[in-house]
Amino acid sequence: MAGYDTNPFADPVDVNPFQDPAVTQITTTTHSNLEEFNPFTESSRLTNPNQKTIPVQEVAPSQPAVLQPSVEPTPQAVAMAAQAGLLRQQEELDRKAAELDRKEQELRNVNIDLRQNNWPPLPAFCPIKPCFYQDFSADIPADYQRICKMLYYLWMLHAVTLLLNLLACLAYFIGNSGGSGGVDFGLSILWFILFTPCAFVCWYRPIYKAFRSDSSFSFFLFFIVFFCQIVIYIIQSVGIPGWGDSGWIMALTMLHNIPVAIIMMVVASFFTVSSVLSLFLLKKVHSLYRRTGASFQRAQEEFSQGILSNRGVQNAATGAATAAARGAFQSN
Repeated sequence: MAGYDTNPFADPVDVNPFQDPAVTQITTTTHSNLEEFNPFTESSRLTNPNQKTIPVQEVAPSQPAVLQPSVEPTPQAVAMAAQAGLLRQQEELDRKAAELDRKEQELRNVNIDLRQNNWPPLPAFCPIKPCFYQDFSADIPADYQRICKMLYYLWMLHAVTLLLNLLACLAYFIGNSGGSGGVDFGLSILWFILFTPCAFVCWYRPIYKAFRSDSSFSFFLFFIVFFCQIVIYIIQSVGIPGWGDSGWIMALTMLHNIPVAIIMMVVASFFTVSSVLSLFLLKKVHSLYRRTGASFQRAQEEFSQGILSNRGVQNAATGAATAAARGAFQSN
């Protein structure tokens, strides 16, 4: 009967729906999150703390374009710039040349098996040192060693013949009662002093270099000079009076003085033998030359390359070009 004890006309019990535990928990949690949220911090989040944020890229402020005024270079400025460029190139060439000289000097100082000049074979105490290097077994191929040695012996015969010619002209000058042999004796001294080294340098060394390095230019130089040498041998063997040569004509004019005539005939025979041997060796060298790959075109190429690669020619050409460029710039 407990149900009948209540007053139906009494006010109902106040029931607050917000006092529900589920509602209270939700409102409490939301309020705490709102209090902790700070929109000005990077770590604050309103909803899900695991939510990713997209960084905002900063845009650099654009600067207005500035138009540079165009400046036309003057002819003087262009000329000065070109001259400065030439001077820089000249300095670079000088620097490279100095570097090459330094390296060559270092190579000379280092103990390397360099070939030392050994000809002429002079004693160690002599102040004059050898001027050339000569070694047939090391420089000349085996097929050309015999002919090269024969040419060397021909040059030695040439030097001996000129010395005998000097003595024969001296005997002619002494034995001639008229005293007309002074010119021949003086010229014989000149021929001995002049032709002995010239023959070695002008036709023997070129053929030595030709056999050593198969040089077409050296072959052609030998042929030209050696042909002239043969003509000189023929003239000397004839013995024209007043030319400084003890040939057959001068020997026959001294038959009244038998000892002098014999000496002069020996020298004339030496000149004759030299001319015959020269013709034989010239033909021999020419036959060997035709077997090699030498030609006139190769000789021209070797000559031009030798001129262009010469240090003195390069320096002279560079100096002339620089002087001409400076003169042209100064005139402008």
